[in-house]
Amino acid sequence: MKKKDLLSLNDYSGKEIEALLNLSAAIKSELKAKKFRRPLKDKTIALIFEKPSLRTHATFETGIVQLGGHALYLPSSNIRIGVRETAEDIAKNLERWVDGIVIRTFSQKLIETLASNASIPVINALTDDAHPCQALATALTIKEHFKSFKGVKVAYVGDGNNVAASLFTICAKLGMDSVHIGPKGYELSKQYLADVTAAAKVSGSKFTYTKELAGVKGADLIYTDVWTSMGQEAESAKRLKAFKGYQVDSKLMALAGRGAKFSHCLPAHRGEEVSAEVIDGAASIAIDEAENRLHVQKAVLATLVK
Repeated sequence: MKKKDLLSLNDYSGKEIEALLNLSAAIKSELKAKKFRRPLKDKTIALIFEKPSLRTHATFETGIVQLGGHALYLPSSNIRIGVRETAEDIAKNLERWVDGIVIRTFSQKLIETLASNASIPVINALTDDAHPCQALATALTIKEHFKSFKGVKVAYVGDGNNVAASLFTICAKLGMDSVHIGPKGYELSKQYLADVTAAAKVSGSKFTYTKELAGVKGADLIYTDVWTSMGQEAESAKRLKAFKGYQVDSKLMALAGRGAKFSHCLPAHRGEEVSAEVIDGAASIAIDEAENRLHVQKAVLATLVK
Protein backbone atom coordinates (compact mmCIF):
# COMPACT_ATOMS: atom_id res chain seq x y z
CA MET A 1 0.00 0.00 0.00
CA LYS A 2 1.34 3.42 -0.96
CA LYS A 3 1.94 5.60 2.07
CA LYS A 4 0.07 8.89 2.47
CA ASP A 5 1.38 12.07 4.05
CA LEU A 6 -0.29 15.19 5.43
CA LEU A 7 1.67 18.04 3.89
CA SER A 8 -1.25 20.24 2.88
CA LEU A 9 -5.03 19.92 2.86
CA ASN A 10 -4.87 20.53 -0.89
CA ASP A 11 -3.89 16.85 -1.14
CA TYR A 12 -7.15 15.74 0.53
CA SER A 13 -10.67 15.61 -0.85
CA GLY A 14 -13.66 16.87 1.08
CA LYS A 15 -14.69 13.26 1.77
CA GLU A 16 -11.24 12.38 3.11
CA ILE A 17 -11.32 15.42 5.40
CA GLU A 18 -14.79 14.49 6.67
CA ALA A 19 -13.56 10.95 7.37
CA LEU A 20 -10.72 12.37 9.47
CA LEU A 21 -13.16 14.61 11.34
CA ASN A 22 -15.58 11.73 12.00
CA LEU A 23 -12.70 9.66 13.36
CA SER A 24 -11.58 12.64 15.48
CA ALA A 25 -15.05 12.90 17.02
CA ALA A 26 -15.09 9.15 17.77
CA ILE A 27 -11.62 9.28 19.34
CA LYS A 28 -12.63 12.28 21.46
CA SER A 29 -15.77 10.50 22.66
CA GLU A 30 -13.78 7.38 23.54
CA LEU A 31 -11.25 9.43 25.51
CA LYS A 32 -14.03 11.06 27.54
CA ALA A 33 -15.32 7.55 28.30
CA LYS A 34 -11.81 6.45 29.34
CA LYS A 35 -11.58 4.07 26.38
CA PHE A 36 -8.35 3.90 24.41
CA ARG A 37 -7.63 2.49 20.98
CA ARG A 38 -3.97 1.53 20.47
CA PRO A 39 -3.15 1.65 16.75
CA LEU A 40 0.37 2.88 17.51
CA LYS A 41 1.26 0.00 19.84
CA ASP A 42 4.98 -0.79 19.43
CA LYS A 43 5.38 2.17 17.06
CA THR A 44 7.63 5.21 17.38
CA ILE A 45 6.91 8.65 15.90
CA ALA A 46 9.72 11.19 15.49
CA LEU A 47 8.85 14.79 16.42
CA ILE A 48 11.11 17.36 14.72
CA PHE A 49 10.62 20.93 15.94
CA GLU A 50 12.40 23.89 14.37
CA LYS A 51 9.84 26.40 15.67
CA PRO A 52 8.71 27.04 19.28
CA SER A 53 5.55 25.22 20.34
CA LEU A 54 3.12 24.66 23.18
CA ARG A 55 -0.05 23.17 21.66
CA THR A 56 1.58 21.27 18.80
CA HIS A 57 4.23 19.61 20.94
CA ALA A 58 1.94 18.84 23.87
CA THR A 59 -0.91 17.48 21.75
CA PHE A 60 1.19 15.37 19.40
CA GLU A 61 3.27 13.82 22.18
CA THR A 62 0.21 13.21 24.37
CA GLY A 63 -1.74 11.83 21.42
CA ILE A 64 1.01 9.40 20.44
CA VAL A 65 1.17 8.07 24.02
CA GLN A 66 -2.63 7.75 24.23
CA LEU A 67 -2.60 5.77 20.97
CA GLY A 68 -0.09 3.36 22.50
CA GLY A 69 3.03 4.66 20.77
CA HIS A 70 6.31 6.27 21.73
CA ALA A 71 7.18 9.89 20.87
CA LEU A 72 10.83 10.57 19.99
CA TYR A 73 11.44 14.32 20.39
CA LEU A 74 14.20 15.65 18.11
CA PRO A 75 14.92 19.37 18.67
CA SER A 76 16.40 21.30 15.77
CA SER A 77 19.55 22.04 17.76
CA ASN A 78 20.40 18.33 17.62
CA ILE A 79 19.57 17.66 13.97
CA ARG A 80 20.32 20.98 12.22
CA ILE A 81 18.64 19.94 8.98
CA GLY A 82 20.53 21.21 5.94
CA VAL A 83 23.53 22.23 8.06
CA ARG A 84 24.74 19.12 9.84
CA GLU A 85 22.99 16.73 7.47
CA THR A 86 20.74 16.89 4.41
CA ALA A 87 16.98 16.43 4.62
CA GLU A 88 17.32 13.51 2.20
CA ASP A 89 19.77 11.66 4.47
CA ILE A 90 17.70 12.38 7.57
CA ALA A 91 14.60 10.95 5.89
CA LYS A 92 16.43 7.82 4.74
CA ASN A 93 17.86 7.24 8.22
CA LEU A 94 14.65 7.85 10.13
CA GLU A 95 12.60 5.51 7.93
CA ARG A 96 14.80 2.63 9.16
CA TRP A 97 14.09 3.38 12.83
CA VAL A 98 10.69 5.00 13.27
CA ASP A 99 7.16 4.66 11.90
CA GLY A 100 6.32 8.28 11.12
CA ILE A 101 7.67 11.84 11.16
CA VAL A 102 5.91 14.92 12.53
CA ILE A 103 7.73 18.15 11.67
CA ARG A 104 7.15 21.80 12.61
CA THR A 105 9.42 23.98 10.52
CA PHE A 106 9.69 27.04 8.28
CA SER A 107 9.99 25.66 4.76
CA GLN A 108 7.21 23.79 2.98
CA LYS A 109 9.81 22.56 0.51
CA LEU A 110 11.71 20.94 3.37
CA ILE A 111 8.81 18.74 4.45
CA GLU A 112 8.12 17.89 0.81
CA THR A 113 11.76 16.77 0.50
CA LEU A 114 11.46 14.65 3.65
CA ALA A 115 8.24 13.07 2.40
CA SER A 116 9.60 12.27 -1.04
CA ASN A 117 12.66 10.57 0.48
CA ALA A 118 10.94 8.64 3.28
CA SER A 119 8.85 5.49 2.99
CA ILE A 120 7.03 6.44 6.22
CA PRO A 121 4.29 9.10 6.62
CA VAL A 122 5.33 12.73 7.11
CA ILE A 123 2.90 15.07 8.89
CA ASN A 124 3.04 18.85 8.62
CA ALA A 125 2.79 20.29 12.13
CA LEU A 126 3.21 23.82 10.68
CA THR A 127 5.24 25.51 7.95
CA ASP A 128 5.31 29.08 6.70
CA ASP A 129 2.87 27.99 3.97
CA ALA A 130 0.35 25.80 5.77
CA HIS A 131 -1.04 24.62 9.10
CA PRO A 132 -3.33 21.70 8.20
CA CYS A 133 -3.68 20.29 11.73
CA GLN A 134 -4.92 23.65 13.01
CA ALA A 135 -7.52 23.84 10.24
CA LEU A 136 -8.74 20.32 11.07
CA ALA A 137 -9.17 21.39 14.70
CA THR A 138 -11.10 24.47 13.58
CA ALA A 139 -13.40 22.35 11.43
CA LEU A 140 -14.08 19.87 14.24
CA THR A 141 -14.88 22.77 16.57
CA ILE A 142 -17.23 24.32 14.00
CA LYS A 143 -19.06 21.00 13.64
CA GLU A 144 -19.45 20.70 17.41
CA HIS A 145 -20.89 24.19 17.78
CA PHE A 146 -22.94 24.48 14.58
CA LYS A 147 -23.75 20.76 14.06
CA SER A 148 -23.17 21.03 10.31
CA PHE A 149 -20.95 22.76 7.77
CA LYS A 150 -23.89 23.57 5.54
CA GLY A 151 -24.76 27.26 5.58
CA VAL A 152 -21.82 28.21 7.82
CA LYS A 153 -19.88 31.37 6.97
CA VAL A 154 -16.37 31.93 8.30
CA ALA A 155 -14.77 35.40 8.35
CA TYR A 156 -11.02 35.60 8.84
CA VAL A 157 -9.67 39.02 9.84
CA GLY A 158 -5.96 39.66 9.38
CA ASP A 159 -2.91 38.44 7.52
CA GLY A 160 -3.24 35.92 4.68
CA ASN A 161 -0.69 33.65 6.36
CA ASN A 162 -0.32 29.87 6.79
CA VAL A 163 -3.24 29.61 9.22
CA ALA A 164 -5.49 31.58 6.88
CA ALA A 165 -4.45 29.49 3.86
CA SER A 166 -5.31 26.21 5.56
CA LEU A 167 -8.51 27.63 7.06
CA PHE A 168 -9.81 28.83 3.70
CA THR A 169 -8.78 25.54 2.09
CA ILE A 170 -10.78 23.44 4.57
CA CYS A 171 -13.78 25.79 4.32
CA ALA A 172 -13.75 25.43 0.55
CA LYS A 173 -13.33 21.64 0.70
CA LEU A 174 -16.21 21.24 3.18
CA GLY A 175 -18.60 23.65 1.46
CA MET A 176 -18.44 26.56 3.90
CA ASP A 177 -18.44 30.15 2.62
CA SER A 178 -15.45 32.18 3.75
CA VAL A 179 -14.25 35.75 3.51
CA HIS A 180 -10.80 37.20 4.05
CA ILE A 181 -10.83 40.69 5.56
CA GLY A 182 -7.56 42.58 5.72
CA PRO A 183 -5.45 45.37 4.23
CA LYS A 184 -4.16 45.28 0.68
CA GLY A 185 -0.77 43.65 0.38
CA TYR A 186 -1.57 40.93 2.92
CA GLU A 187 -3.80 38.68 0.81
CA LEU A 188 -3.35 34.95 0.28
CA SER A 189 -0.50 33.92 -1.99
CA LYS A 190 -1.49 33.59 -5.66
CA GLN A 191 -1.09 29.81 -5.47
CA TYR A 192 -3.33 29.40 -2.43
CA LEU A 193 -5.85 31.84 -3.85
CA ALA A 194 -6.07 29.69 -6.98
CA ASP A 195 -6.31 26.48 -4.94
CA VAL A 196 -9.03 27.81 -2.62
CA THR A 197 -11.04 29.23 -5.52
CA ALA A 198 -10.86 25.90 -7.36
CA ALA A 199 -11.90 23.91 -4.27
CA ALA A 200 -14.81 26.27 -3.59
CA LYS A 201 -16.03 25.77 -7.15
CA VAL A 202 -16.09 22.01 -6.65
CA SER A 203 -18.00 22.18 -3.34
CA GLY A 204 -20.33 24.98 -4.39
CA SER A 205 -19.11 27.33 -1.69
CA LYS A 206 -17.80 30.89 -2.03
CA PHE A 207 -14.54 32.60 -1.09
CA THR A 208 -14.17 36.39 -1.21
CA TYR A 209 -11.62 39.01 -0.19
CA THR A 210 -12.33 42.52 1.04
CA LYS A 211 -10.49 45.18 2.99
CA GLU A 212 -13.79 46.34 4.50
CA LEU A 213 -14.77 45.24 8.01
CA ALA A 214 -18.38 45.02 6.84
CA GLY A 215 -17.35 41.69 5.32
CA VAL A 216 -18.00 40.05 8.72
CA LYS A 217 -21.77 40.60 8.41
CA GLY A 218 -23.60 37.31 8.64
CA ALA A 219 -20.52 35.38 9.76
CA ASP A 220 -21.06 32.46 12.12
CA LEU A 221 -17.40 32.41 13.10
CA ILE A 222 -14.86 35.23 13.18
CA TYR A 223 -11.27 34.03 13.17
CA THR A 224 -7.97 35.82 13.53
CA ASP A 225 -4.27 35.22 14.10
CA VAL A 226 -1.31 37.31 15.23
CA TRP A 227 -0.33 40.10 12.87
CA THR A 228 3.36 39.20 13.07
CA SER A 229 4.14 35.49 12.76
CA MET A 230 7.31 33.67 13.76
CA GLY A 231 10.16 34.76 11.51
CA GLN A 232 8.54 38.13 10.73
CA GLU A 233 9.66 39.99 13.84
CA ALA A 234 11.64 42.55 11.78
CA GLU A 235 8.34 43.61 10.13
CA SER A 236 6.50 44.10 13.42
CA ALA A 237 6.25 47.92 13.35
CA LYS A 238 5.19 47.89 9.69
CA ARG A 239 2.55 45.27 10.35
CA LEU A 240 1.15 47.01 13.42
CA LYS A 241 0.60 50.08 11.25
CA ALA A 242 -0.91 48.11 8.35
CA PHE A 243 -3.39 46.19 10.52
CA LYS A 244 -4.45 49.12 12.68
CA GLY A 245 -8.24 49.10 12.72
CA TYR A 246 -8.52 45.36 12.08
CA GLN A 247 -8.71 44.27 15.71
CA VAL A 248 -11.52 41.83 16.50
CA ASP A 249 -13.36 43.59 19.33
CA SER A 250 -16.91 43.53 20.68
CA LYS A 251 -18.03 46.07 18.07
CA LEU A 252 -16.84 43.84 15.23
CA MET A 253 -18.44 40.77 16.82
CA ALA A 254 -21.76 42.68 17.02
CA LEU A 255 -21.42 43.55 13.34
CA ALA A 256 -21.24 39.85 12.50
CA GLY A 257 -24.59 39.28 14.15
CA ARG A 258 -26.16 37.54 17.08
CA GLY A 259 -24.76 34.10 17.84
CA ALA A 260 -21.42 34.62 16.13
CA LYS A 261 -18.48 32.77 17.66
CA PHE A 262 -14.83 33.73 17.82
CA SER A 263 -11.69 31.64 17.53
CA HIS A 264 -7.93 31.98 17.30
CA CYS A 265 -5.13 29.47 16.68
CA LEU A 266 -3.17 30.84 19.68
CA PRO A 267 -0.97 32.21 21.11
CA ALA A 268 -2.89 35.48 21.09
CA HIS A 269 -1.73 39.07 21.57
CA ARG A 270 -4.54 40.70 23.53
CA GLY A 271 -4.88 44.34 22.57
CA GLU A 272 -3.52 43.76 19.06
CA GLU A 273 -5.41 41.37 16.76
CA VAL A 274 -8.10 40.68 19.38
CA SER A 275 -9.43 42.43 22.48
CA ALA A 276 -9.34 40.63 25.82
CA GLU A 277 -13.12 40.94 26.18
CA VAL A 278 -13.62 38.92 22.98
CA ILE A 279 -11.06 36.14 23.38
CA ASP A 280 -11.90 35.70 27.07
CA GLY A 281 -15.64 36.16 26.55
CA ALA A 282 -18.56 33.78 26.15
CA ALA A 283 -18.40 33.81 22.34
CA SER A 284 -14.83 32.52 22.26
CA ILE A 285 -14.30 28.87 21.29
CA ALA A 286 -10.52 29.19 21.01
CA ILE A 287 -9.82 26.84 23.93
CA ASP A 288 -12.27 24.28 22.54
CA GLU A 289 -10.28 24.43 19.32
CA ALA A 290 -6.99 24.08 21.19
CA GLU A 291 -8.31 20.92 22.86
CA ASN A 292 -9.40 19.55 19.51
CA ARG A 293 -5.83 19.70 18.22
CA LEU A 294 -5.26 16.57 20.32
CA HIS A 295 -8.17 14.64 18.82
CA VAL A 296 -7.67 15.54 15.16
CA GLN A 297 -3.96 14.78 15.32
CA LYS A 298 -4.69 11.39 16.87
CA ALA A 299 -7.05 10.73 13.96
CA VAL A 300 -4.35 11.73 11.46
CA LEU A 301 -1.80 9.45 13.14
CA ALA A 302 -4.25 6.54 13.38
CA THR A 303 -5.09 6.94 9.69
CA LEU A 304 -1.64 7.44 8.22
CA VAL A 305 0.66 5.30 10.36
CA LYS A 306 0.08 1.68 9.39
